[in-house]
This record gives sequence, structure tokens and C-alpha cells, in this order.
Amino acid sequence: MTAAEEHDEAFLTGQEGQLLLDIARDTLQEWTIRRATPPLERYELPPNLLNKHAAFVTLRNQGELRGCVGYTANTEPLAAAVRHNTVNAASKDTRFPPVEASELPDIAIEISVLTPGDTPETPFKRVRDAGEIVIGRDGLYVAQTGSKGGLLLPQVAVEEDWDRDAFLSAVCRKAGYTPNAWRDPDTRIYRFSAQVFSET
Repeated sequence: MTAAEEHDEAFLTGQEGQLLLDIARDTLQEWTIRRATPPLERYELPPNLLNKHAAFVTLRNQGELRGCVGYTANTEPLAAAVRHNTVNAASKDTRFPPVEASELPDIAIEISVLTPGDTPETPFKRVRDAGEIVIGRDGLYVAQTGSKGGLLLPQVAVEEDWDRDAFLSAVCRKAGYTPNAWRDPDTRIYRFSAQVFSET
């Protein structure tokens, strides 16, 4: 079963979302047990999953965050991005130790597929006015010259019950900036939308 939150420019069907969850679950199982990943040839992939899109994979153990890693650029086919970031979320999120096989029954997977942005290479849309940001629809990415920046997915603001200003402050803190850095003209703000598919 999947639960999909479809916002503007949604392009995946529920069946395609379920297939991504199947790929992620198979990958998580094979990686934690054998340090292997399933070949994508195993699946009948529709065109949408072969097109290049950014995606994040979030793992939760009994509701608690266990890993979250993703791509912020449309650099590889969506199915491959989900497979890679399942491994990354399970083993390369520096906030957590690698997921153990014994945890598999308690792990739930969530996939956030970023929808098209201003150009074919990116899911991001430049924000010129903070009033453009819609809680529940938009995720945020902020960046200043010479720094890595920070990103929060759309569902985070809803889960935390943040308003627009609180969301902007939080993503600035995530980037290592002051909470009000989003008001600085040198801070570039981008929004993005995502289709979210979750195991239930």
C-alpha cells in the first residue's frame, strides 16, 4: 500500500510510486543482508521511472528518523536514484550508524520524488518573494555564495506545524546560517515540490 501526497506538477501514478517503494524495499533488504543491490532489469520500468529526476529516501524505525539522503539535481534515472539513495540513507547518513538487518521489520520507507523545476537539470524554482512559498506544497533550499546550503523537504513543515517564517528560519539553521539569514539579499531561496510515497 502507498500513500501519495500529490502537489503541483505531480507526474507519477500510484502504481509507479508503489514500484519505487518495491525497489527501495528490495534494495534495503539486499544491502543490509548481503551488501548487494537488485538489478533494475528485474523490474518492468515505465518511462517515468527511466527519466532523470531527483529523489530523497527517508527511513524510519518505529516512527523515529533512521536516515534520510537524496539528490537535489536531475542527474540519473529516477529508479536508479531511489536505489542509490536507499543505500545512502541506510549507510551514509552521518547522523546514524548503518542500518542492521535485524532492524528490517521495524523500518518504514518514504520516497520523496522532486517534481520539475525552472530548468531540466533542477527541481528548484527561485523564490523572489517569500509570499510565493506554500506550506504543504513546497520544500525549501537556501544557499549563500561559498557554502553548501541547506534543504528541508515539504512534509517537514507540516510535521512540525511551522508557518512560512518558521520554515524559512529552520532551513537557514539547517544550512548553518542565522535564523534570519533568509532576509539577507545575498541568500538565495528556492522552493520545490515533491510527490511523497510511503509504506503503510
